[in-house]
Amino acid sequence: MTEKSILIQTDDLQKFYGIREENLTEIIKFFPKLKIVARGEIIKTFGEEDEITTFENKIQKILKYLKTYNTITTTEIKAILGGHEEILKIEEEDVILYNTSGKAIKARTKNQKKMIEEFNKNDLLFALGPAGTGKTYIAIALGIKALKEMKVQKIILSRPAVEAGENLGFLPGDVRDKLDPYLQPLYDALLDMIPFKKLEKYLEEKVIQIAPLAFMRGRTLSNAFVILDEAQNSTYSQLKMFLTRMGENSKFIVTGDLSQIDLPKKSSSGLFQTRNILYDIKNISFIEFNKHDIIRHHIVTQIVDAYEKSEKEFQDNK
Repeated sequence: MTEKSILIQTDDLQKFYGIREENLTEIIKFFPKLKIVARGEIIKTFGEEDEITTFENKIQKILKYLKTYNTITTTEIKAILGGHEEILKIEEEDVILYNTSGKAIKARTKNQKKMIEEFNKNDLLFALGPAGTGKTYIAIALGIKALKEMKVQKIILSRPAVEAGENLGFLPGDVRDKLDPYLQPLYDALLDMIPFKKLEKYLEEKVIQIAPLAFMRGRTLSNAFVILDEAQNSTYSQLKMFLTRMGENSKFIVTGDLSQIDLPKKSSSGLFQTRNILYDIKNISFIEFNKHDIIRHHIVTQIVDAYEKSEKEFQDNK
């Protein structure tokens, strides 16, 4: 009789074992000739060597499926154990990755698809347009995919710390407490795509960094995927500083909505000037999203329409 310990390398053991260990139960049922003892990330097996080898191969296929889709059920377990992988999900070409619930993240609008295509061709991309068009979400998904495929060593996410009707100095807490509200949307997107414990580890090891735009000064960002979100709230000098941080083997995505500027003077937004200055430069791409790309609640499109109409009437009556 042979004994072997198999390490279960996954970010989410609970998903591997299943609710009330139903996945493990299916695995054990499929290998009646083996004694299988699971303890956390180690599964001990006792039995004939060829049977253990088959068991280990099946476990690796299960782990590969879980890593790809971030979810696995008894249905998929049975298909893999029975050698019927052809009935499982087929990864589509336009899928960026799968979120923590196993849902495919992919382009849902024409401009989202264009954003992905242009990203693959250029190292600097501007994604501009109204809220709800998925600019930041797609950008972060592309960054995580690049990290998983080891095309970059780190992801850096940044936002200008500009108050939208509140004074930063009067918010409670230390510097991090004051800044976190501005960075929370970035955390939310990351948590949708990376298991909590894995994200904590990435943040602790600075594989993923989230920082206000001002913290970028003086850095050279090499082998990195860098996203500047809410760029309409950066000044000309801030945006110039950010773009000149670009180092070797780096990808930069800048997102912004020129209709939602929180700076004291809207004309001081560096995104206006930068778009005009860089628009015709080769290897820099600009994607202009519009209200037809909005993928939030259907009423958001109507809200955008109403505001556009009101602002146009205001300008016409000036």
